[in-house]
This record gives sequence, structure tokens and C-alpha cells, in this order.
Amino acid sequence: MFQCNMRRGVLLAALFLVACGAPQPKPAKQAEPDFGSVKDSGPTAPVDMLATPEPTPVREPIGSAGNKSPYKVNGVTYRVRDKVGGYKERGQASWYGTKFHGRRTANGEIYNMYAMSAAHKTLPLPSYAKVTNLDNGRSIIVRVNDRGPFVHGRIIDLSYTAAQKLGYVDKGIARVEVEALDPASLPPVTETLLAGDVKSGLPQDASIKLPDNTFLQVGAYSNAAQAEKVRTQLAAGIDYPVSVSPVTRSGKTFYRVRIGPISQQRALANAREAVQKSQLGDPQVVYE
Repeated sequence: MFQCNMRRGVLLAALFLVACGAPQPKPAKQAEPDFGSVKDSGPTAPVDMLATPEPTPVREPIGSAGNKSPYKVNGVTYRVRDKVGGYKERGQASWYGTKFHGRRTANGEIYNMYAMSAAHKTLPLPSYAKVTNLDNGRSIIVRVNDRGPFVHGRIIDLSYTAAQKLGYVDKGIARVEVEALDPASLPPVTETLLAGDVKSGLPQDASIKLPDNTFLQVGAYSNAAQAEKVRTQLAAGIDYPVSVSPVTRSGKTFYRVRIGPISQQRALANAREAVQKSQLGDPQVVYE
């Protein structure tokens, strides 16, 4: 995410990435999406995540990723806090979802909007914090692994699930109190906890189940042969289903190349990595 000042809307722009020009002997290169114009939202159909467990706070090592200090965004300079203990602040909380789902967070992990995570401008990454909705009294624990929200008055950006558990996912923002958990009061992370997940850049809940019919869309092409070529290249390198599905818009037929359905966050992250290593662009998460 790294910039979290784009909020609600329906993620339509990512559904149809159209190759430029009419069919030719050598198909035109797929157009890159304008990420800044993509609106953020929750899943197309609401997903009940109220039973999602909260993370277990532990004293994790603070690395260099995402902790550069000072750093500047939109002309404003921010300094990462040296001490976490004693931090408590009141202000507005927002949330972020599909636009950043499956993308890298500031500390290099994979953002999962169904996990209990958050973005903060100055807490070290990773950190743990207690967030309380001042309007209804609900409290949750989140793991902070991203930067933002870079909007005046907003002090924390929660995942879709965290915002749902606090009861403001439909409102977009809420009045909250954020209290950081002092690392000195937490048990140290163990080698068992570190094995696999942290080393692979995935959060501890990376195996969380995703909504049914979650896909990675690599692109949509005006040429069926080009779409099939991309499908074949992907299918040879990954262990997930890859398909070509035609769709007609404004009288034109496009051929979408999709990976999925994908049921687990870990599989989603692995599939995205495979696409990027194949230099086939940055696939978008879509739901049908």
C-alpha cells in the first residue's frame, strides 16, 4: 500500500487490462494499468470475518525494511519512533482493501486484507497495537506491518477484517484510540514462529482462507492467440489453474488470462511471485 489516501469505490479498472490496438500478426503489448486511478474497496460481496482470530503479540526483530527514518511523503517528513512503549493517540482510523490486497507492504510482506493488520506512519515495523473504536467501545489487537495513512487527521489504516471487527467497515472511518504494545512486555518470537513465514516475506496468518472465486488476473487481450500464449507460459511454471475466458464489452471481445480460483493467501502470494518472475506484469486480485 504505502500510500493509503485512496478510499472506497469498486475495483473495476483492474478487471479489464486491455492490450492496445486491433489484432495484428504481432499483438501489441498489454497496456499497464494506472494504479493511481484505481479505487479502493472491500470484496464485491461482503465477507463475514468477525470470527477471525487476533494475532498473538510477540517481540519481533525490527529490521531495516520499512523503517527508514526520517522519510518524506507528499512533502511531509516523518520519523519512525525509537520507543514504542507509552505511545497512545486518538484520531481517525480508515481502512484499505482490494487495491492493495496481494501487494507488498512497507516492510516487504504481502498485504492481506483478511488478516488483522494495520498501517501506521511512525511505529516501527513490525509492531503490535491495541485499537479501540471510541464510538462503540470495541477493541482489537493488530500487527502493524505497513506505512500510512498519509491523510491529515488519520492516525491508522486497518485491514478490511480489522475494520469489520471494529464495526466501521461500512462507514469508512471511525474515531479510535491507538495504544502500542511495549515490546519489552511481550514474549520473544521463537524459531518455530519464524520458520517459513517471516523468511518468505509472509505474515504468520498467510494460510488464511480467501473468499470463494478469488482470482489473479494477469491481463485481458484483444487477441485470443496472445492470451493463449500467456496462459501456456504461466501453466508451465506454476501449479495453479490458468484459464482464458472471453468477455464482451462495448461490442468488443477481450480474452482474460486468470489464475485460480485461489483459496489460500499463501497460494495467492506464490502465484503473484511466479507471474512477476515471468515478467508478465503485476496481476490484479479479482472476485467473481
